[in-house]
Amino acid sequence: MMTNQAITLAITGASGAPYALRLLESLLAANCTVHLLISSAAKVVFATEEDMQLPGRPDQIKAFFVETFGCNEDQLHVYGKEEWFSPVASGSAAPKTMIVCPCSTGTLSSIATGASDNLIERAADVVIKERGQLILVPREMPLSSIHLENMLKLSQLGATIMPAAPGFYHQPQSIRDLVDFVVARILDHIGLDQTLMPRWGYQR
Repeated sequence: MMTNQAITLAITGASGAPYALRLLESLLAANCTVHLLISSAAKVVFATEEDMQLPGRPDQIKAFFVETFGCNEDQLHVYGKEEWFSPVASGSAAPKTMIVCPCSTGTLSSIATGASDNLIERAADVVIKERGQLILVPREMPLSSIHLENMLKLSQLGATIMPAAPGFYHQPQSIRDLVDFVVARILDHIGLDQTLMPRWGYQR
């Protein structure tokens, strides 16, 4: 089923660019309106893991992804890290759902403490205070007590912690299958129909 659901997607500097790209592609394919935030560190990770050089300015990044995924220009909005007048910075305008994928442990810490030093942190703070749906996808190992304490704090505040830890019961044949496992679980949690991965007990 197609939707016009609004989603804030933040991509930070943890390893996991393939997850972020597949998730962005899936949200746009589902006709979601995506408010995209990309950290400087995430751009380095994209270059390292995907050999993808993202442009510098938000408008250039938007044009890049519109061309890459063939979506409608009105579906995608990209903001810089200090665009404080963007919709995601205010509870009166921000989408009620936000996903941080992948979520670095630094971003996790900043969200847990309410730092709001950049737009990603502020957007997450808005979703928490507005009692929206915040999904964090950390990719780190091993996890220190600091990481675990921050995850517990955020979980107690209502956030969903979804580590990028794919299962294997679907007998993956490629890296893409492992990526799709994680992305499918995210889509399930935000209520979007998906065909990337069957739910447990169901066949393709």
